[in-house]
Amino acid sequence: MLAGIVATPLAAAPLVASVAAAGPALAAGAPPAGAPAAGAERRRSTLVIGHRGASGYRPEHTLASYELAARLGADFVEPDLVPTKDGVLVCRHEPEIGGTTNVADHPEFAGRKKTVSLDGVATTGWFTEDFTLAELKTLRAKERLPDVRQENTLYDGLFEIPTFTEVLDLRVRLSKELGREIGVYPETKHPTYFTKAGLPLEQRLVDTLNRYGLNRRDAAVFVQSFETANLAQLRTLGLRTPVVQLLSAEGAPFDLVDAGDKRTYADLVTPAGLRGIAAYATGIGPDKLQVIPKAADGTLGRPTSLVADAHAAGLVLHPYTFRAENTFLPADYRRGTSPNDFGRAIDEQVAYLRAGVDGLFTDQADIGVLARAVAAGQSIAAVQPAPHSAT
Repeated sequence: MLAGIVATPLAAAPLVASVAAAGPALAAGAPPAGAPAAGAERRRSTLVIGHRGASGYRPEHTLASYELAARLGADFVEPDLVPTKDGVLVCRHEPEIGGTTNVADHPEFAGRKKTVSLDGVATTGWFTEDFTLAELKTLRAKERLPDVRQENTLYDGLFEIPTFTEVLDLRVRLSKELGREIGVYPETKHPTYFTKAGLPLEQRLVDTLNRYGLNRRDAAVFVQSFETANLAQLRTLGLRTPVVQLLSAEGAPFDLVDAGDKRTYADLVTPAGLRGIAAYATGIGPDKLQVIPKAADGTLGRPTSLVADAHAAGLVLHPYTFRAENTFLPADYRRGTSPNDFGRAIDEQVAYLRAGVDGLFTDQADIGVLARAVAAGQSIAAVQPAPHSAT
């Protein structure tokens, strides 16, 4: 419903690079099922990935958010995948939907509120695995960060929870309309949790990609996960697309924790750990602070060796998450006194791009496109306003 509301963002004028974003150059390094990733086979390109769509301008994980990201120049859009009670893959950042939908306003679902252990953390709310797709379609999305992105609350109550197939249908339409292929970058959310709930994600994802002809090494697809075992399992199920191991600045993959494996994300980003990742993955998705950490005073520090180490292992790097608001920026990249005002987001992203990352996840795709052009030394005159007519 109302998926076509993609008017110009209220917070900033949209920008699309007519040169750098003319078409996504796709990483082609994913091996056949069961074979190690061959770094020499991949084509490295700087990608702008619409994080949960254009979540800086629309409620995240809605068709309107994905569509706007594409229109703002994103090469890929990122749907996070969770299953419904009847086994349909839908797009939500977490299985808990109290913070991103109006489920609390539906008295018929009040009895489904519960507390579960989600990756070892007690979490209370409403969970997708307790709802059929038909029931979820009666809900509407709302802004997850209303105190930060008050303007996004304008759209609360307008958009449905989309299915993964609806996102794939959208990419077909937009690829034709925009004259360039829009990629998808799905994340399997909490795979251990859903396997234990009897709703494993992996086969459903492979089957869906097969139906859309996207289970290919050269497809405009990356599959990502914060866990490790399910990425290897996807290979055994016949997944041929590139896969990306997500990383965190702290903690450990929950599948390793659950199995009693003592390795942490810190172990995975060592040169030896990265070589291990390269046995099953095409790239890594680190926290941006693992690439360039903050100094003790909150300013942007100096790059770590992660870019060089990952490239030496044959891996691409797509760090997350770049956001324009001061509250998400290093202290020396902020402007003004309000934490919700936009700061020097272009400059921050340019710093990371010049550090050698191969792409970035951003909530504001237009800023990522402009930063890419600046980092590449291209004329800003080549960057044109994005089309924003409703469809």
